[in-house]
Amino acid sequence: MIRMHKLVPLVGGLLLSRGGRRVAGRHAGKLALATLAYEVWRTRQEKRGPLKARPAPRERWSGRKPR
Repeated sequence: MIRMHKLVPLVGGLLLSRGGRRVAGRHAGKLALATLAYEVWRTRQEKRGPLKARPAPRERWSGRKPR
């Protein structure tokens, strides 16, 4: 099933208004590139999976405590 994207209503509203169509027409390439970059970032985030917790910092070899 296709998941509805969060930006779809925003883009739809932009294209329905006259000023929005003018802006979208003027910046169509930039909008397409930004959308593609966002999709690539999102798919990479999904592939990576949940973030892992950082391991606890190790003690110094000398046994001194860090300040």
